[in-house]
Order: sequence, then C-alpha cells, then structure tokens
Amino acid sequence: MTSSPSPTPAATPGEDAPRDQRKVLLAAPRGYCAGVDRAVIAVEKALEQYGAPVYVRHEIVHNKYVVKTLEKKGAIFVEETEEVPEGNIVIFSAHGVAPVVHEEAKRGKLATIDATCPLVTKVHKEAVRYAKEDYDILLIGHEGHEEVVGTSGEAPEHITLVDGPDDVANVEVRDPEKVVWLSQTTLSVDETMETVDALKGRYPNLLSPPSDDICYATQNRQIAVKQMGAEADLVIVVGSKNSSNSVRLVEVALGAGARDAHLVDYAEEIDEAWLEGVRTVGVTSGASVPEILVHGVLDWLAQRGYEDVETITAAEESIHFSLPKELRRDLRAEAQAATEAQAATEG
Repeated sequence: MTSSPSPTPAATPGEDAPRDQRKVLLAAPRGYCAGVDRAVIAVEKALEQYGAPVYVRHEIVHNKYVVKTLEKKGAIFVEETEEVPEGNIVIFSAHGVAPVVHEEAKRGKLATIDATCPLVTKVHKEAVRYAKEDYDILLIGHEGHEEVVGTSGEAPEHITLVDGPDDVANVEVRDPEKVVWLSQTTLSVDETMETVDALKGRYPNLLSPPSDDICYATQNRQIAVKQMGAEADLVIVVGSKNSSNSVRLVEVALGAGARDAHLVDYAEEIDEAWLEGVRTVGVTSGASVPEILVHGVLDWLAQRGYEDVETITAAEESIHFSLPKELRRDLRAEAQAATEAQAATEG
C-alpha cells in the first residue's frame, strides 16, 4: 500500500513563498494629502508666474524626490530667511513658521507666500486664542520638528512641549485648573492619546481643543495601515526619514501585527532579503509622497512575483485647499518696490 503524498509545507521565514500565493495589499488612502498638494503646487505656480529663482524656507514638504524635482525647476531651498537676497520671493513650507519668521522676511524686504497647511494654521490660531485666555498650553509633539517650532513660536511664554508620555512627569504648570493640550498634526493617533491620558492623570481638568489636531490624512493613512498590517508579513512604507507621518506609519504597521516593516524613499532601497518567506506585502506611502514612487515599488515587487494587488480602502478623501492668496498678486514687483522705497529713505 502506497502512502499519499505529504502536503506542501507552508513557507516559513528564510524560505521563498510560492509565487501563486504572493500578493500585495495596497493601502488607500495613501500619498499626497490636500495640504501637501497645495504646498507643492504653490511652488510650481510661483515658478511659472515669476520665473526662477523662487526661494523656499526649509523643505516645502519632507520628501527627497519632491525637493529635488522642484530644485531642477528653479526652486532654491534655504534654512534661514536671511539667506534670501533682498527683493526676492520666499515661500514658507507646509509645516508653518513662527511669527518671528514673518518679521524677518519683512525686514529683509522679501515678498512671501505662505504655504502652511490650513490644518496647521488652525493649531496656530488655537495656540494664540488659549494664550490670550492665559492658559498653559501643553503641545504634544517631537522636539525640533518644524511644525512644533512654528506652533511654539505663536505663544512661547505659554507653551510647554510634551514629547510623548514619558515626558509627562517633567511638565509643570502655573494653574492645574487652566491647562489645555494641543498637538503636532502628524503624530500617531494612539501615541497622542496615550500622552493625553497620562496628562489627564496629573491634570484631571485638562481641556481638550475644540477639534482633533491630528489631521484627517494622518488618521486615514494610519487606519488603512492598521487594517492591512494584521494580514501583511512585510509592510513597505514609501517616505523620507525626516517625514514624521511616514515614520509613524512604520510604527503603526508593526503595532498592528506586521512581522516586519521598513521605510524607503525609492524602490531601489528595498532589500530582497526582506522578502524571504513573505507571502503578503503591504504597501503605503506618507502624506508627502508622490504616487510615482509608489508605482516604482509596485513594479519592483511585480518583477519578483508579487503581481496580485488588492486595495485596502479605509476612507475616501475629497478635501481640497485653495492656493495661497499671495499667488494672485505680483509679489516680485511688490518686493522690488519695497527695496527701492527703503533705498530712497536711506538716501
């Protein structure tokens, strides 16, 4: 009597998964959010309208590909406002700037285009309002991030940065009955609420902002990753290492159950060793990532047998922001006029 053949064992780490079982879960939504789209288009429109050079203070958004593409078109990225020659145009990035930066631009006779994401502007306005009401404002965010620097600059005497739940023990306020929290818009929702819960443990009457500061795009992308993370052996997040929301997506994927997760700028950065024993690859991208980079990753995976792509949809996005109002004026002429007026006064 002959024995029946043994079933083919399932792939395990270190073995190649059968090609007919390999698939990709593609997160939706992913990539550009409305604020990033607005900021990038603002730079492109300024270059079309005024010609090169157009200066941009800091990276317009945190993505290497976007910055390099705009540089090729004539954008010049600078770290500080003083680096921009008088009479020129400077664009403020989507992350926002403190009031002192606007003052620097005015002193430098610069025309400005403010490409701050409207959702970040909302947080700035909340900070100003609560400061006027003499609240201590606990800003949840990561030290040194451009958005945090900009928001803190709106009311530096009233704002204390809280960099995660482990930092809560270091917080001191004047009046525990008059405390409010705000947050960086690109954080993990779970991380933010963990910090809020820790703060409420110390300050039971902690006031919450009138609306959630975590932006809709950050939330939607994290929800999509949670949905696919539980099914994916590997999650590839397309995004730059200085992109806070992209870094958070890697953390969210691992927290949702993905065996492995990595952040890459380009498909060429993927290590084939990551695919050992992997049947299901999750793919998503940060809110500052153009779709062309995601297609590059999908093509790379398809060449290695991951041709079956299933979209995991967490939400539909239809939000659009109008372009900065400054693009409807002749800014270069205004900057030149300001320079000439100053020269006449000094003469």
